[in-house]
Amino acid sequence: MSSTLTLTDQDKHTLRAGAYGAVSLLAAAGAAGSPHRIATDGSIALATATGPIGHVLAGRSKIRNLNRKSVAELADLVLPALTAAMRLLEKQDPAEADNYRSAVLVALEAAARADRGEPGPAPAEMIRKITEALDAG
Repeated sequence: MSSTLTLTDQDKHTLRAGAYGAVSLLAAAGAAGSPHRIATDGSIALATATGPIGHVLAGRSKIRNLNRKSVAELADLVLPALTAAMRLLEKQDPAEADNYRSAVLVALEAAARADRGEPGPAPAEMIRKITEALDAG
């Protein structure tokens, strides 16, 4: 890991919850298509992240609280986690903040293509909200 990036276990959990939660939100928004395929493609893309962020995202610890009853409840957890992750990373290492943002957006792009077409209105709106949360950091 980078010498400029010092993360607690809670910080790592926030990064993973934000990234994998974003993929879960997109899968939920694209439920009319193939949510399993969306989640799989997005998760595979996150697994290809490199650098310190790649090491964090590859962590095998369980991500708590991603099983929510509704998309709204999941968004209430994930969107703030994405913003918190970006703020944390910006303070410590702006290059790693860019790496994290890029990893999440690549995962969303991979997940959105799971249906082999352009994302419909609901997934497109969810991608916009996720991007907005990343940029709020």
